[in-house]
Amino acid sequence: MKFASTRNADYKLSFKDAMFQGLSPDGGLFYPLETPDLKSVFDGFDKNSSFQSIAASMIQNLLGEEIPSADAVKLAERAFPFSPEIRDLNEKISILELYHGPSSAFKDFGASFLASTMEYFLKGSDHKAVILTATSGDTGSAVARAFYNKNNIDVVILYPSGRVSPLQEKQMTTLGKNIHALEVEGSFDDCQRMVKDSFTDSELDSINLSSANSINLGRLIPQSFYYVWAESRLRGKDTTFCVPSGNFGNLTAGLYAKSWGLDIDHFIAATNRNDVVPSYLESSVYEPRASVQTYSNAMDVGAPSNFERMLQLYNNDVEAMRKDIRGVMVDDNETMKTMAMIGRDYNYEVCPHTAVGIKAAMDSNEKHLTVLSTAHPGKFTEVYEKAVGAKPVLPDSLIAVKDLEKKSSKISNSSNNLKKTLLTMFS
Repeated sequence: MKFASTRNADYKLSFKDAMFQGLSPDGGLFYPLETPDLKSVFDGFDKNSSFQSIAASMIQNLLGEEIPSADAVKLAERAFPFSPEIRDLNEKISILELYHGPSSAFKDFGASFLASTMEYFLKGSDHKAVILTATSGDTGSAVARAFYNKNNIDVVILYPSGRVSPLQEKQMTTLGKNIHALEVEGSFDDCQRMVKDSFTDSELDSINLSSANSINLGRLIPQSFYYVWAESRLRGKDTTFCVPSGNFGNLTAGLYAKSWGLDIDHFIAATNRNDVVPSYLESSVYEPRASVQTYSNAMDVGAPSNFERMLQLYNNDVEAMRKDIRGVMVDDNETMKTMAMIGRDYNYEVCPHTAVGIKAAMDSNEKHLTVLSTAHPGKFTEVYEKAVGAKPVLPDSLIAVKDLEKKSSKISNSSNNLKKTLLTMFS
């Protein structure tokens, strides 16, 4: 399979090259040039198929030209020592729990695959990579955990000062060694702009930059795997997925799976007040804007990168997109009320992002929906306690970092300042 830039279909690369390059020189995002028909592959999975076996099969079918079958199996085992889980909230709503990995968030799936695959391709060479990534919270912690102590790879994480939860910050700023955290005086959109500017800056060509955001195919493609796993467990039920959305990588991965033949009815894109995509679906006008701060902070994105891939997939046809996606905005007040109600009525703890998805699902007319639960509520202890009146139970992975010392460097929201920092660190 080859991959091309969303801004120049003639710029084509292998998966390996697209993954290490991260972003196209023209600023575009890489997308699959082919649309394989994998329906027969999907039909071969059932409720007894393990996540690792499904992941190995997906790697073989999508990337087999570059990763032999035996290596695909080993890669899936190494990348995914954890698995999703599904539980029924009630007759209408199932919850796809994606937070059972090392950083307690769905981004562990993409980050762990990306780290393992990069290490696989770098093995036996003197080639080194510098991962430059922006985070609104969960990406940074997942990437830090996935790449920690990986051979031949350094990681630089940009995160907005004061706009991530204390535990999210601890997860990405307490490791040291090959993990470098930069606390940006600005918003996530500033962080993302700085990263994109770095990839197109010729003065940084001496540094082998790559990305671990969902702009990187190596993180996006494995996110499709858990849709395949979930569908194998949901047969006999309507397969509408309600996806809490910020940078829209999670939804884009599901759209790719559907385009490859996975039996999905449609999607709900559930956002907080940063609702540029739901607004586009309603008005046909895309108007990115400065992000606003909300309780569901990992979705505070005013210019979602993956929207460019969504437009490419639907050939800029908003009517075609509307057939597959409905947008819903859930505000902070509704989010907090939903968290409290779920805790009270179902004795179930959810993070604010998952609450956005559950509220959108509860208000829908579908007979059955599956909500993607994107993070463990323990990552958002302060918000959870404010909504519910009690602290969530912390998993061991969060308890382990709670009292560790933060190690980060403050930086202004200037792309030029980031360039100087990178050249000092790696030249």
